[in-house]
Amino acid sequence: MYNPKLQSKILELVSGNTDVWNDHHGRQFILRLSANADSIRELYSEIYGHREDADFWFDSVLQTISNAHKQRAHNLKELDNLKSAQEGWFLSSEITGMSLYVDRFSTDLRGLTTKLGYLEELGVNFLHLMPLMMSPKDESDGGYAVSDFRTVDSRFGNIDDLRSLDDMMKEKGMYLMLDIVLNHTSHHHEWARKASEGDTKYQEYFYMYDDRQIPDLMEKTMPDVFPHSSPGSFTFDKKSGKWVMTVFNYYQWDLNYTNPAVFVEMLDIIFFYANLGVDLLRIDAPAFIWKAVGTTCQNLPQAHTLLRLIKHCVQVAAPGMALLGEAIVAPKEIMKYFGSGRYTARECDVAYNATHMALQWDALATGDTRIMLEAQHDILQKPNGTTWITYTRCHDDIGLGYEDAMISAAGYDPGLHRRFIKDYYSGSFEGSPSKGALFGYNPKTHDARISGSLASLCGLEHGLDTKNKLIIDEAVDRILLMQGHSLLLGGITMLYYGDEVAYTNDYSYLHDDGKSYDNRWMHRPLISWKKNGLRTVEGTIENTIFSGTRKLIDIRRKNRVFDDHNNLIWLRPYNIHVAGYARYDIKTRVFCLFNFSGQTAFLTWQAMLDVGLEVGKKLQDLWSGQKMKAGSGDQTLALQPYKFIILKEELI
Repeated sequence: MYNPKLQSKILELVSGNTDVWNDHHGRQFILRLSANADSIRELYSEIYGHREDADFWFDSVLQTISNAHKQRAHNLKELDNLKSAQEGWFLSSEITGMSLYVDRFSTDLRGLTTKLGYLEELGVNFLHLMPLMMSPKDESDGGYAVSDFRTVDSRFGNIDDLRSLDDMMKEKGMYLMLDIVLNHTSHHHEWARKASEGDTKYQEYFYMYDDRQIPDLMEKTMPDVFPHSSPGSFTFDKKSGKWVMTVFNYYQWDLNYTNPAVFVEMLDIIFFYANLGVDLLRIDAPAFIWKAVGTTCQNLPQAHTLLRLIKHCVQVAAPGMALLGEAIVAPKEIMKYFGSGRYTARECDVAYNATHMALQWDALATGDTRIMLEAQHDILQKPNGTTWITYTRCHDDIGLGYEDAMISAAGYDPGLHRRFIKDYYSGSFEGSPSKGALFGYNPKTHDARISGSLASLCGLEHGLDTKNKLIIDEAVDRILLMQGHSLLLGGITMLYYGDEVAYTNDYSYLHDDGKSYDNRWMHRPLISWKKNGLRTVEGTIENTIFSGTRKLIDIRRKNRVFDDHNNLIWLRPYNIHVAGYARYDIKTRVFCLFNFSGQTAFLTWQAMLDVGLEVGKKLQDLWSGQKMKAGSGDQTLALQPYKFIILKEELI
């Protein structure tokens, strides 16, 4: 609806800048600002409209947006146009990502520029660089305790090195993803230091209390995030004499978004990242950014309002940058991060498909895909135009974030089943080949997550330790099965560094005081380029895994049926050991079938006939190259243990 007062404010904002009117990109900016201004005002007012200073801070929001556009480089504005013309550049199956720690992968940012060829060889054209900004060495939480959002930590280089890397990546047609931690800062951040020293302006940037009255009240309903290493949600700051909200670790102070000054500060930092050339901004822990007494302080409606406000501001000044909400929550809850109602597909563009990742591991342990299938109804509700990060492993632990009802529907007791999964992957279940560990064990609830590398959880470490060729060969099959299942599922596929050459657990973290308390470091390896060099030596495990992963990426890239346009149908479970789905477009249909059991599985052709395949239709397995014809409903297709096939059908 046209708002004359608001439009006058916009004209006033840009009237003094003749370059905006005379420049093509400037005119587009004015159009975007005019088109989004009502929504920005409405979302802002939901959070801050009750304040006496609401108009002042809203003007600050508009000025921040205008400044960001003004500071955006010409080449990034050109890329904005190209991406906008694609209507969802991040939906393309031509994108394959890798998540990595710069210092553990290549020493520093300059070193990483020399490894871009390696990534191109694999088929990776999208990089998620784990946190780079300044953080205290022994209180960093892996880089998520940021002490300066605008300064690259000296361990990695400097901001110019980051810009040079991005320039080189842009020349190669590669995409960059960086993290921003909206929920908290390090207690060494300038704002926190000033707050600790008694500056009341900055004390209002955090949740700080003179006594335990409100902290005690809030902790009654707030679950512990790290119950073993950091119980409770508040820490006493001796210098200020106040209790500070620290949901994650004592050295991470939660930002107070009820204060609009905090929002404006962080919006400006978001635009700083956008103007560095970031293509996808990963918003860390968005579920926690709004707090309220009497709640869990997670996934509150105001958190979604803030994310929508950020999205609309970014859409105006840096429309080529997409937003990822790192919300590791149940499927019904995660859907809200894509937006709802009139804001459907207008909140976060991308989310982690963490539920499905965990369900893959569930299926691998049990050989039973029924729980995986139970979850798909919720997962398939993702709005068109948004997408998932699909992955098998990442830097974090594996949480069993699927509902008890899904487990019960598959015929299992939820408590016993979850205990089995944890025992299986921590290696305490007799006969399990996995060598992982439990992370974040809560003695009150017996809840825990799982740490460990892809290769070690799949049994490779155990096979190598025991020199058992059968276990080694089975582990290799499991690794490729898991990677194939997530690579072809749809969304931005994200490999985790080291998995492409089967790194097992790295136990060196135990000898580092800054890491020894956190067993997630076992799956954050220090890359040995001698080992990675074995990818070219035929007969090595590294060569088998690297070439297999590269082949999967190539299949995905060459077949645009794997673009994510909500074009996926799960097949009926005629065999509980097999997970199957069909991907389709106007010209092509592909059936992806995965045997998660250690026995040969026989799947009736009826599973594919149910979704439109015709008897006698010619098919080709894109993985093996084998050609075949579709059988009748009473015939079966044999899948060897931990093997998969990718059957392509030409429709036109």
